[in-house]
Amino acid sequence: MRKLVYYVSATLDGYIAGPEGQYDFLPFEGEPAEMIKAEYPETLPAHAREPLGIAGAPNRHFDTVVMGRGTYAPALAAGITSPYPHLEQYVVSTTLGIEDPAVTVVADDPAGLVRGLKEREGLDIWLAGGGKLAAALVDEIDTLVIKRHPLVIGSGIPLFDGPFSLAAFTPSAAHAFDTGLVVTIYTRAADA
Repeated sequence: MRKLVYYVSATLDGYIAGPEGQYDFLPFEGEPAEMIKAEYPETLPAHAREPLGIAGAPNRHFDTVVMGRGTYAPALAAGITSPYPHLEQYVVSTTLGIEDPAVTVVADDPAGLVRGLKEREGLDIWLAGGGKLAAALVDEIDTLVIKRHPLVIGSGIPLFDGPFSLAAFTPSAAHAFDTGLVVTIYTRAADA
């Protein structure tokens, strides 16, 4: 069965973006960038793939992306309605109306959407963010891939932005880079 994987960058204090959705302070350079290009090329948007030298790179982990409206907003602001045409794209939003056949807008029941996607054949499903959507889907998340940057920003959009809820995960792999970035993979605990 396919897994829902929350693959995301975060600060030391647990934020995936600044208070206004800022994310450009998260560095993408050096050895960590090379690892992402090699291991997770499908997580880079189409407009960046050619400049990064990975235009034809195959999907390694994911063939589907689920994201919240805030995560999708930077693409729309740049005039891009289909940021990941190499993936099946879903945006969870009650207010968004777009006319791009490559993107499906889901107004309600993101957990039902994910459960249906998990039943299909294919690669895993990438939960790209944001924090409210991650909190709504916490019971469906099978794996976390957290790229923890050695930065503290004090406030912003948290990894999970919802009511108190306990979900247990076990670290299964970690890689620390000289830059201070640590990529940790967590799997849902067996008793969770």
